[in-house]
Amino acid sequence: MGAAKKLFNFYINSSIHVALAVVSLVLITWINFEIPLEKNLLFFILFGSICGYNFVKYAGITGLHHRSLTKRLRFIQVFTLLCLVGLLISIFLVEIQVLLWSAFFGLFTLLYALPVFSKRRNLRSISGVKIFIIAFVWAGVTVVLPVLPFKNSIFDTLLPEFLQRFLLVLVWILPFEIRDLKYDLEQLGTLPQRIGVTKTKVLGIILLLVVIGLELWKSTATVASISAIIIMCLVTGLLVWSSKERQSRYFAAFWVEGIPIMWLGLLWLFSSF
Repeated sequence: MGAAKKLFNFYINSSIHVALAVVSLVLITWINFEIPLEKNLLFFILFGSICGYNFVKYAGITGLHHRSLTKRLRFIQVFTLLCLVGLLISIFLVEIQVLLWSAFFGLFTLLYALPVFSKRRNLRSISGVKIFIIAFVWAGVTVVLPVLPFKNSIFDTLLPEFLQRFLLVLVWILPFEIRDLKYDLEQLGTLPQRIGVTKTKVLGIILLLVVIGLELWKSTATVASISAIIIMCLVTGLLVWSSKERQSRYFAAFWVEGIPIMWLGLLWLFSSF
């Protein structure tokens, strides 16, 4: 494997890509509400996303096989520890209300990953719950945390932004659920398991139409934000409709997870005109 491919795989597997997607959504929230950029919060969310995702993905592996970790996993482990240091430093640079809300959303992450209900049961194992937990945490982190200092002045427009983000994350998860259909246990009760692949795709398209409708309804919407979200939803719809059980390795992990980054780029581009 060439050095460039190894670096790219590390970028994906170490959760840098998904963390940049989370950061992109935070920036979109600031742009939509015309809130000043808060760099300390941005780093806090970046480091927290990397640590959180790597904990969910690799905690079980490193715990059971810590003596025989592959070099790839050891690199990811060291990288995550460095990000944890960055997270601990950034904790002292953000407001207390950010930490309290982060602890609330972080609790869902712990309940999602750890077997707290019994030796083998966590929130992820409860039928039909997984997709909504992920969407709730993403919407909370990317909508609630960035606006905390300004929530009193924008409270009336916060709910549609949160609901829109929640629905978008639901749709972005669908290609992953379709990909994992052959691996997921029946008791997970994922949407493709319950209603089939085709109906899951149709539901995704319907939700995207609702997302566009919410953008048109928001009092803070601009020509730039409407144009960006329509193009983003069209791309998302194409990817959802193209999803299948046998996907290329990077279809969901790179292209789908990269949609928020594309959305941010579109919003910046259209806002500059």
